[in-house]
Amino acid sequence: MTQEPKGPGASRYAGIGCLMFVAGFFSGGMVAVLIGKIVGGLTGCTPAQGLPACNWHYYALIGGIIGAVTLPSLTIWRLRSGVVPSDRG
Repeated sequence: MTQEPKGPGASRYAGIGCLMFVAGFFSGGMVAVLIGKIVGGLTGCTPAQGLPACNWHYYALIGGIIGAVTLPSLTIWRLRSGVVPSDRG
């Protein structure tokens, strides 16, 4: 009796998902604060000294949540799809 080789286990996906969760949270937050800075510039809002934008914490939290959900989801979806990039140029 021969056993077929098993695919990557759930621990691999969990490890990558956790890493991408943190990266997605911070990258999404930074992009959202940039959007908040642009919105503040268009609306004429002047942030307090030392702050990047008006209401930056709302933008950072919402962008962080969106990034923390989408980046791990897309990464794991791509890994599970089994698509192997071609070596041909």
